[in-house]
Amino acid sequence: MSLFGRGRGGPARVTVREAAARTEHAQAAGTGGASLLLDVREADEWQAGRAPGAVHVPLTALAAGAGLPAEALERPLVVVCRSGRRSLRAVELLRARGVEAVDVIGGMREWAAAGLPVVDARGGNGTVV
Repeated sequence: MSLFGRGRGGPARVTVREAAARTEHAQAAGTGGASLLLDVREADEWQAGRAPGAVHVPLTALAAGAGLPAEALERPLVVVCRSGRRSLRAVELLRARGVEAVDVIGGMREWAAAGLPVVDARGGNGTVV
């Protein structure tokens, strides 16, 4: 079973707390961080607010066949968007390419609501749009 396996029949999903525990946020705290957070929102959303340490590839680019950034290769991905719909689609696309990926339930809206960090393009306090 894979790191994200939760049975068959669709993409695996994790809560924002599970996502933080599996990504750079846990690694910074010394408690994990094997996975990479991939944000699939559009550029204006990404600029307004994102999780620190996330990498960005919009769903539109993934759907058009774009590759992943070097830091996302050979690592399991935790995929996030604003609310969870686009990330579900991105996980389907990535898994079809053989990439280990899981969707974040509730997306960046839930991430921010849980009190997890959101920064803007300058590293200041960001917002989820």
